[in-house]
Amino acid sequence: MKTRPFLTLDDVRAAAAAAEAEALKNGWAVTIAICDDGGHLLWLQRLDGAAPISAHIAAAKARSAALGRRETKGYEDMINQGRTAFLSAPELQGMLEGGMPILAGGHCVGAVGVSGVKSAEDAQVARAGVAALAAVGG
Repeated sequence: MKTRPFLTLDDVRAAAAAAEAEALKNGWAVTIAICDDGGHLLWLQRLDGAAPISAHIAAAKARSAALGRRETKGYEDMINQGRTAFLSAPELQGMLEGGMPILAGGHCVGAVGVSGVKSAEDAQVARAGVAALAAVGG
């Protein structure tokens, strides 16, 4: 039987804290979602002033990044370049920039999704959350 890494609650808290710090440093009202490798929500945090819809979008971005094992910007780019049929892909609803997979030991263990500001800024906040785990050996 093989073993693989997984996210612990401490990992999720560290990623969320780093993402929150990045958002607050820039004055961005966002929602931060973190899910496991199956797209199951482990964390949802809507900062003061973030639009209610951002909670749905952030969670969808995290789920899409985890299930697809890739940044959601890739989906957005594919669709914008004319492959609109990809919009019908099952289980993927957050195909907008701002979802980042969390990789550890060659495995996708989850993802961070952010929504509330411009897509590139959402991605910056998500990237900060993922980077926090890499910094501690995640």
